[in-house]
Amino acid sequence: MSIPKKHGNSPGSAKRDGNRDDEAFPVPHPEGARRGRGRPKLMSDEQQAAAIVRQARDLFLQKGYARTAMEDIATRCRISKSTLYRLFPNKTEIFGAIVDDHRHSMLALPGDYDDLPLEEAIGRIFLIDIDEVAHRKRMEVVRLVMVEGYQFPELHTLLRERGGDTSRAMLSEWLEAQGRRGRIDIECADTTAKMLMDIMFGALMPKGGKGSKWPGGDDRRTHLRRSIRIFVNGIRPR
Repeated sequence: MSIPKKHGNSPGSAKRDGNRDDEAFPVPHPEGARRGRGRPKLMSDEQQAAAIVRQARDLFLQKGYARTAMEDIATRCRISKSTLYRLFPNKTEIFGAIVDDHRHSMLALPGDYDDLPLEEAIGRIFLIDIDEVAHRKRMEVVRLVMVEGYQFPELHTLLRERGGDTSRAMLSEWLEAQGRRGRIDIECADTTAKMLMDIMFGALMPKGGKGSKWPGGDDRRTHLRRSIRIFVNGIRPR
């Protein structure tokens, strides 16, 4: 995860919140391990930013983006506001980091799939075999970013650029590589990537809502595998 660059003096930087760790979350000790002397080992900025993103995501899911303040996030993380602003200059940047993190739960790229059959490679790229708990969690975030992106134009732009556009560029690059190896025959990698994303992401959630079935009464994995098979049969070299 990349940490946003600091933009000027952060709000609250001149005053510390007295009852919080101002620099980092303490790293928990394994159960039964002996504690060393001195202050507990602190997280790196990268680790701390990742922890903040997880906590902020949960708050956004509970309260919504608009009703969650930076102070709420700092309190949830048990850090000072100055530490939070040092890592994330504003709430929009935190939302962007959530989109970055979520992208990896939707598309496993980059990755080495060259030795796999095309159908299996695409299935792994789109993570179709994750368990139902993980699938429900990622769909919660999908609904969050879609709803908030619709309400806030700046989030919609961020979601497109750091979500859909980035994912399509990565998938297009992978498809181009497969074309160079002679595994597929396509006219335009970018168009093909968009088409495949529409097929896969459009099929992730039944259109009828909760409790609905995929066409033919399939479960999620069966329907996605069938969709991949149809797609792959259309791009195989003739």
